[in-house]
Parts: sequence; structure tokens; C-alpha cells
Amino acid sequence: MSKYKLNLSLIKCFVFLFFGVSCNSQDNSTKQQQNTDMEKKIENRRPAVAGQFYPGSQDELKKEVAGLFQKAKPCESSDVLAIICPHAGYVYSGQVAATSFNQIDKEKEYENIFVIGSTHSYPFDGASVYNIGNYSTPLGTVEVNIELANELIKKHEVFSFQRDIDSYEHSVEVQLPFLQHIMKKKFKIVPIVVGAQNQETCKQIAEALKPYFSSKNLFVISTDFSHYPDYKNAVIVDKATADAIVSNSPEQLMNTISSNSAKKIRNLSTSVCGWTSVLTLLYITQEMKEVQYKQIQYRNSGDVSGDSSRVVGYWSIAVSGKISQDAGMGQKKDSSDFFLADEEKIALLKLARATIIERLEKDKVSELKDSDFSETVRQHLGAFVTLHKDGELRGCIGRFLPEEPLYSVVQDMAISAALFDSRFMPVTAKEITQLEIEISVLSPLKQISSLDEFELGKHGIYIKKGFHSGTYLPQVAKETKWTKEEFVSHCSQYKAGLGADGWKDADLFIYEANVFSEKEFPELWPVKDKK
Repeated sequence: MSKYKLNLSLIKCFVFLFFGVSCNSQDNSTKQQQNTDMEKKIENRRPAVAGQFYPGSQDELKKEVAGLFQKAKPCESSDVLAIICPHAGYVYSGQVAATSFNQIDKEKEYENIFVIGSTHSYPFDGASVYNIGNYSTPLGTVEVNIELANELIKKHEVFSFQRDIDSYEHSVEVQLPFLQHIMKKKFKIVPIVVGAQNQETCKQIAEALKPYFSSKNLFVISTDFSHYPDYKNAVIVDKATADAIVSNSPEQLMNTISSNSAKKIRNLSTSVCGWTSVLTLLYITQEMKEVQYKQIQYRNSGDVSGDSSRVVGYWSIAVSGKISQDAGMGQKKDSSDFFLADEEKIALLKLARATIIERLEKDKVSELKDSDFSETVRQHLGAFVTLHKDGELRGCIGRFLPEEPLYSVVQDMAISAALFDSRFMPVTAKEITQLEIEISVLSPLKQISSLDEFELGKHGIYIKKGFHSGTYLPQVAKETKWTKEEFVSHCSQYKAGLGADGWKDADLFIYEANVFSEKEFPELWPVKDKK
């Protein structure tokens, strides 16, 4: 055992798990002033847990880390995009952590290594990015990509720098000596501490980070698993949680955490202390079919201490796949590859109309089954449902990056377009036969850096900056006859609320739409005057 002083309550991991806790986000002006002040004062972050979680001297730390890699399992993965590894004291979790780092390509020169952990001190609604200097460990300095950190903070309100959070948080820090030991090429990190304790903010963090999830970068997700059940129950709970993670389903993970909690296992305080960091990763990858999660190694503190009455669990999990840079916003294939057959279009149009009728006349919505729809319609794709009456718009609402299949999106958006478009009064039952229904199935979003990549009439535009966003469908260009610049400016001003020039420093995404309506299928369109 290492000679450095052990503080068991610290090393095993601080426990922090809250559900439903909210915290008012800071005022924008306060945030901007704070970040401006931080940028003026450059300072490296000093190690907070050296001598507690890991040795405080350089020589001893080198020896400790080298020994952990010798005991760790060798590489079993290729094309690794992310790893999940523990952050407890090295004497307990170091072997499993080294196994995680063994899965990455140590010869590769990554553009960025995103190291993401969850706060163990107090929650706040967002994520803290260290942007005022580099990280220091007993092994030397780890360079932070300050430019990228500042860009994340500038473009996304969910990010800020929280000095009190970063200064004492160990979940990021403890990962760095492993990187310093194993990486053969120079690397930069983007250290992120997630303070959110709710799923919606994790989605926002994931949306901001998704453009960077590619073969050019590496994501290191820092988390321990169960805290303080006995050894036998820890093994059971940790396997259930790991199985949920490798399913690549955020919903499955949250359901499993709830299920574990409902079992009332003695002394179980959390299934996974970094659940917000893991959930953020799942929100990034859930639509990427080429991504595979693999369980590599499991141990818990009882394997080291010999105490099986109260343990902490540790998993090594690798996330692999061949993902190009364009895959960052869920771009799995060229939109021209997506095709809907006429019978599939008809099925979706029938579904939209039947849903509106049922909701208005019976105040209910039928439950749908995968088996009732084709494989294509079961894909997770965004869609807009547009209603026209006498040739005039009567409602239009859609959704990007859905967590459910296309048929479910169409059902939800049909109701929303009929009842919840704030620009119009709700549709009445008397109007149903006067409505023409149009559906726009969206290709995955692709981020662009210039309007040169945007083709008027072919692409829709989606503009996002912080919590502001807005879109125009491709067909809007044909209806308005705007120029490309007018199209984007109007969207920026009237849909995203950013002003006519707000798009210039916002995130821009393009997509294509497979548009079809009941007019194409006269047998479906109930309007008597079929012009």
C-alpha cells in the first residue's frame, strides 16, 4: 500500500445525489462580468487532493501510477471515443481507472480531451469550465484549451466559470496523472464540472458538446458507482447500472437509478455519483448507431480493503465507434440517403389526422406500438406538422433531435400544432375537415461555419445561441422569395429572438426536409374544394 496518508471518507468519494433540485441561474450580466474578470487574471489551478486521493510527491506518484497500469487489464477496444472511469482514491479505484485509460490510443494526438466530472460540493444550474489557466499536478502542468473554454462560455449560457466549484472538485483532477503517464503526444484538456442536478440541463450541455464528439477528440467521463451498500448488493446494483449505460439510453439509465433506489438497499446512497456526467454522454451518443459501449472491468473498494460491509463500486467502460467530425450533431448519413415510401407517408398523415380528431373529440390519445410501423418510421428523426386552412397557415410546430421514434414525434407535433401554437387560437372540432395536413421529416442537423454551406430552398436553417433558438423550414424560402441573407436574418430576428444580425455569432445548423401533404394523396384530403 502507498505511504501517502489515506482519508477514507475523502478517498472513497464524496456522495452527492439530488433529484429535482433547482437553482436559479445567474443573471447574464453577472456572468459576463464574472467571465471578463476571470480572463484578466491568468492562474494555474493547483491540485486540491494531492496527498489524499493520490501521492503528493512526483516520484511517489510516478511509481504509484506505473504500478496501477501494470495491474490493469490491457486494451480490448479500438476507435475509442470516450471512457468512463472512477475518481476515488487510487488505492481503491486506481486499477480500474488505469484499465479505462488502457483502452485509448496512447500514440494518438487528440485535438482536445474533454474531462467531465460532476460536482461533489453544491449544485448549480449549469457546468463550470476552467478558463483562467492550466491544471497542475505533481507530475507537471496539463495544458487547458483556454480558447475553446472561453468559446463554450461565450456561446452557451449553460457554461460558466465557477471558482469555488473548480478549486476543490476532485473528479477532474484525479484523472490527469493517468493521462500524463500514458499519452505519448502533447494534449490539451477541456475540464468541465457539471453542477446541474436535472435532466434538462444535461441535455443542453450535451447539445453544446455534441459537435466535438468525433474521432478527433476524446471524452473522459469521471464517476464512481454504488456508494456504501454491502459487497453483494454492490455487485448487483453496479451491474444493473452498467447494463443501463451500455444500452446507450438516457431513459434506461434514469429508470435503473430509480429502480435501484426503490429497492431500499441498506446504506445505498447512490447508484452512480457522477450520474449527470454519464447522462450527458448518453444524450450525446443516443442517436449514434455506430457507437458501442463495452464493459471492461469491475471492482469495488471491498476488493482492496477486505471490508465487505460498506463498499464503493467502480466500473471501466469504453465507448467506441468510427465517427467523423460531421457526426457531432447526430449526422449519421447524408440526408439524400433517407427515403420514405408512399405507404409510409400515408401512414404518418393518417396518424396525424386521427390523433387530432381523437384529441379534440374524445380528449385522449391512443398509445402506439413499434410493431405497427415500418423500420424507417421507427427511426429517431425530427419532424414538423403544419396545418393549413383555406390556404393559410393554421399551426406549425416541430421538434429536433428527438428521443422517440418518428411516428411518436408526428403524433405529439400534430397535437401541438392544433392546440399549442401560440400564434393561433386552438383548432376546434368543427375545423378538422377544413384542415390540410403537411408533414416535414427532418434529416439530422449539420453544423456549418459559413452561409456558403447553406443552399436556399434546399436547406432549412436552425439558429441557436444560449437558450435562444429558432428555425425556418426549407419551404419557407419558396413562399417568401427572400434572399439567403434575408432568410437567415428574419429567422434570427423573429424566430430566435436574437436580432437581425444575431446569427453572426450564433451556432448555425442546416438540415433538409422530406415534405409531403394530404394534397399528394387525394383520398386522404377531406377538404371538399380540392384546388
